[in-house]
Amino acid sequence: MQTTLKGLYLVTPDWDDTAKLVEVSDAALRGGATLLQYRHKTAGEAQRREQAAALLALCRRHGKPFIINDYPELCVELDADGVHVGGTDAAVAAVRTLVGPDRIVGASCYGTFELAQSAQQAGASYVAFGGFYPSRIKKYEVSTPVDIVTRARDAIAVPNVVIGGMTRENSAPLVAAGADMVAVISSVYFADDPQAAARELAKLFS
Repeated sequence: MQTTLKGLYLVTPDWDDTAKLVEVSDAALRGGATLLQYRHKTAGEAQRREQAAALLALCRRHGKPFIINDYPELCVELDADGVHVGGTDAAVAAVRTLVGPDRIVGASCYGTFELAQSAQQAGASYVAFGGFYPSRIKKYEVSTPVDIVTRARDAIAVPNVVIGGMTRENSAPLVAAGADMVAVISSVYFADDPQAAARELAKLFS
């Protein structure tokens, strides 16, 4: 199992078509993605379990970590590699207790450096900043300063992830500033050739 938290970080779109979700995720992993997060904000419990299990099996075949957004109990039930949650220290600490010491726990810290500090102290494996740019998928305030990446590189011991409207072109300065991972949804999942799109993004780290 590759557990290095560096490189292209895939986040799934809200697709109900499980076969399509697995097919495009497979192409992206073949293109060089490092990690896959299952995120489906409108899925029901049965669909969420079905899709998560299918994507976990896919990631096992590729030897890449699989994490689940927001549902630590499902992570434990399926024996996934980790979970991603909001950045408050209480949430991170509770999730860390639930999933144990060895799984990945990621924390959304938006544009707030202090959230990243508290998430790290509470047991986060990585911290995620964003949005930096307008997104086709997620609606949020685009206000994260680029220098937060450099601050995190210098003062936060765990890896940092950047998210929000990421493309090959606009994420390159963030990688240069110290981003360990670039998280994408539409730049890969909505690309004409997801494998090629993933390969180009993965080159940022080669």
